[in-house]
Amino acid sequence: MTESLYPLRVAAAPISWGVCEVPGWGQLLDARTVLSEMAALGLSATELGPPGYLPRDPNELRLLLETFGIAPVGGFLALVLHRDRHDAIAQAKDSAALLSATGAEVLVLAAATGLDGYDARPHLSDAEWRTLTDTAAAIRDVAAGHGLRTVVHPHVGTNVESAAEVERFLADSDLDLCLDTGHLLIGGTDPVRLARRHAERIGHIHLKDVRSALADQVRGGQLDYSEAVRRGLYVPLGEGDVDIAALVRSVQAANYRGWYVMEQDTILGATDSAQLPSRDAERSLRHLADIAPVSARI
Repeated sequence: MTESLYPLRVAAAPISWGVCEVPGWGQLLDARTVLSEMAALGLSATELGPPGYLPRDPNELRLLLETFGIAPVGGFLALVLHRDRHDAIAQAKDSAALLSATGAEVLVLAAATGLDGYDARPHLSDAEWRTLTDTAAAIRDVAAGHGLRTVVHPHVGTNVESAAEVERFLADSDLDLCLDTGHLLIGGTDPVRLARRHAERIGHIHLKDVRSALADQVRGGQLDYSEAVRRGLYVPLGEGDVDIAALVRSVQAANYRGWYVMEQDTILGATDSAQLPSRDAERSLRHLADIAPVSARI
């Protein structure tokens, strides 16, 4: 362990237990099971998962999280930003109000395509791209009114995926990014290089590790994203091709003090139990502890 590095603020996310907003993604474990698994690993913070997975009533949600000793960090929200601006802002207002009422810090915004899933996406016109950036800015202002930070999440199968799109967004918008090590690599961006070049724009971090051979097939169009996930695209931290240690050291050197949300996107079969993703999460936690002190009991 490198004692010169300050403790990492590590949180979990339901996607590590197969909880995804995509219809038909896989077995959906109930919330109490997932929160119990997080708590058993010593994790004391989480993102909330897809809207509606956890209770939408703030008091009910707070009580549920407190039962397991877990605090809310923020929530992932995939919205169609390049059209239906008013609808996107209305949905963001609803989510921001809930996040704020439960004490969360960050709204993690993705530029959804409007299609189901993340296996295909349309090409945007310049006008649609301007609408996307303008809507993201408006949502940032809405969230700020609730005391939240907003970060935009480059994500496979969204309108901010490729390296060129990430760079274009950074140039055309002043919003910070959610640096997701896995989705960036799959989209063709080196996450360590991005962190070094744009350290001041990193507002939130999702830590993933991926197998680059499968990532190359997704990027090249030979394999659907969902099928790649089923084949083991994501692996525990330290077991794939993302240099997690270099990433952590780079952002810490740049004085990043935010959350590291540990994610390993997975699809559970009908008979799979929660123990398999929990074992993977434990391996990831141990890898992080070898890099820097972790603010979680292991």
